[in-house]
Amino acid sequence: MSEIDSRAIISPTARLGCGVKIGPFAVVGDEVELGDGCVLDSHAVVQGPARLGRENHLYPFSSIGNDPQDLTYKGERVSLEIGDANQFREFCTVNRGTVKGGGVTRVGSNNLIMAYAHIGHDCQIGNSTIFVNGATLGGHVTVEDFATIGAFCPVHQFCRIGKHSYIAAFTVITQDVPPYSKIVAPRETRCYGVNTIGLERQGFSPERIQSVEKAFRLLLRSKLNTAQALEKMRGTLSHSEDVISLIRFIESAERGLTK
Repeated sequence: MSEIDSRAIISPTARLGCGVKIGPFAVVGDEVELGDGCVLDSHAVVQGPARLGRENHLYPFSSIGNDPQDLTYKGERVSLEIGDANQFREFCTVNRGTVKGGGVTRVGSNNLIMAYAHIGHDCQIGNSTIFVNGATLGGHVTVEDFATIGAFCPVHQFCRIGKHSYIAAFTVITQDVPPYSKIVAPRETRCYGVNTIGLERQGFSPERIQSVEKAFRLLLRSKLNTAQALEKMRGTLSHSEDVISLIRFIESAERGLTK
């Protein structure tokens, strides 16, 4: 049985799963699908076309699935796809896609989107990420699994945030962030090495972390340029799947690399 407050506004075209809870003054718009166990607190808003999986929690005044903030948007049919067990905290916003960006914004599962964070149109978000308060993505940003974006960090359009990376608060991101890295910008944005604590929390063995650290020493602290460092990694660290993943990420960077 679902629990829907009589003061909520539910579109007749919305589809609600079992056990959905919707609080007073919440809004569920046209062509919205809510999976089993979703919770919308008071004043939460979700607009469609949008599909949310199971057990997502929208806190008060969160705004999910509204039109993209793009001057070229002219009312085309674009959508939002969200996985399972995400938390969208107070006043956070997630926009639908644009035709020129593929038409779909995607958010995976088990993500924590804290208060006032923003996910722009056509972004592709993986699983188990954390967006700290005020973290802001421009359009077309990709965030890979287990990444953490710190408080009030703006991320430029089309950038990629690699898996298991950590971006400290107030850091401005205008280039791709390597997987496993720790990015801090007290005065300038640069890479300060491996996100060791984050990797340990995710169960990385000491041997896996050691291989990643060796790769970053070649990338950041040697006198080799990026191409030479990648060649050295292939020659000495090719046994590590994590290092191979790092190499592939760097080689496909289109906006340069934060170093």
